[in-house]
Amino acid sequence: MNHRGVKGTQDIFTPEVEVWRFIESTASRVFENFGFQEIRVPIIEHTDVFTRSIGETTDIVEKEMYTFQDKGGRSITLRPEGTAPVVRAFVQHSLYAKRPINKFYYTGPMFRYERPQAGRYRQFQQIGVEAFGSDDPRLDAEMLLMLKLLLEKLGLKDLDCQVNSIGCPECRPGYMDVVRAYFHDLYGELCSECQRRFEINPLRIMDCKAPKCRELRVGAPSVLDYLDNDCSRHFNALTGMLQALEVPYTVNPNLIRGLDYYTRTTFEVIASGLGAQNAVAAGGRYDGLVAEFGGPEKTPALGFAIGVERMVSLIKETYKHRRRPALFIAALSKEAEKMALILSGRLRGKGVWTEISYDSASLKSQMRRADKLNAEYVLIIGEEELKRGSAPLRNMNTKEQVDLWLDKVVEQFT
Repeated sequence: MNHRGVKGTQDIFTPEVEVWRFIESTASRVFENFGFQEIRVPIIEHTDVFTRSIGETTDIVEKEMYTFQDKGGRSITLRPEGTAPVVRAFVQHSLYAKRPINKFYYTGPMFRYERPQAGRYRQFQQIGVEAFGSDDPRLDAEMLLMLKLLLEKLGLKDLDCQVNSIGCPECRPGYMDVVRAYFHDLYGELCSECQRRFEINPLRIMDCKAPKCRELRVGAPSVLDYLDNDCSRHFNALTGMLQALEVPYTVNPNLIRGLDYYTRTTFEVIASGLGAQNAVAAGGRYDGLVAEFGGPEKTPALGFAIGVERMVSLIKETYKHRRRPALFIAALSKEAEKMALILSGRLRGKGVWTEISYDSASLKSQMRRADKLNAEYVLIIGEEELKRGSAPLRNMNTKEQVDLWLDKVVEQFT
């Protein structure tokens, strides 16, 4: 039987794995400079963790979640996003009692059943951050600055940071009534998804990607005109701080986001070259979600997530930090193979990437192997070299060759 991977998943190999590691390690350094600490949560959760937080009428819950009954009859779901599990952990372990402000970051796989397409998979990787404990717009601005610095360190350019405010539970219902009234006479022209959203959550019409719905909402009332005083002050303060921090942004009043838990600030970072699915990072505030999970009332929070696959597709062609072996040891006799094994063990113990041949191949064959591995140097050991205690060391870039004492090899490379 020929086994194949599950549709919508992918196998990732070197050298692309190195790009993934570069993205993940760069993110960790940037986040930790801003005081964020790593958190690791399970990939499975009780289903109601997502139905109560994301919203039962969202596309994710209705169509995309991988949900199953375990042997105990419990409904279990593979996590489709990272915020809800982090909030669950934050409340379950009373992390709010340990310090007034809590900042976390995570990386790991998420799962959604949707049509696979370029850069979009059913198992996909996200890097995310979540911050709890402050509704001050300085935290929003700081998070967007952190995201900007990360993307710059990853080598991304020509990015558009789009920001919006969708208000709070006090002012948003009034705007929803206005949106419903605006689209009432246009109902028959909406896509089938937006017709369903019309009664349940008309704000989602403002974020629909269908071309016809995008045309219909031209001239629709802006959410920014219906914010209450507190939400308006919060958003104006945020945009002022972004200007002071020199974080370029565009106000996009149609940026609603697809999950029910968002409040006030929402944002996306858009990159060219990704087609219709062009957001590399997205997030916002969710000031009521901690209370929904049984945590303290009025615990403000915000966060964002980055799609790693999309990031990889943007930077892999320009990524220049590929690792390669520092040394390949070509052995031309049994005794030389033993010496190669000893030297490679010592070098690896000192953190030097060293490769050897595991068969008695010719020198020409071993040199081809070293070249294919892109090794920086090759040390050639045969019987004569063992007798005199030195061996030729070849620079594979310049082709220059010098003799190196065998008892000095470890010192030479460490």
